[in-house]
Amino acid sequence: MAVPPRKRSKSKTRMRRTANDRKAMPGVSYCGNCGAPKAPHRVCPTCGFFDDRRGRVVETEYAGAAEE
Repeated sequence: MAVPPRKRSKSKTRMRRTANDRKAMPGVSYCGNCGAPKAPHRVCPTCGFFDDRRGRVVETEYAGAAEE
């Protein structure tokens, strides 16, 4: 059975373990139509656009005010 040549120090052990604890920040991109923050590769939750095209109709509280 293989045996390590030397004892690993506490600092080296902790440095190795801390690399696994780091969490990546979720990606945030901005809508090209309205500029609102959104998840990348997803339809904008504010205006419903995706890749400069209308992706879906989004119901907002202001939708009725525009028609009146």
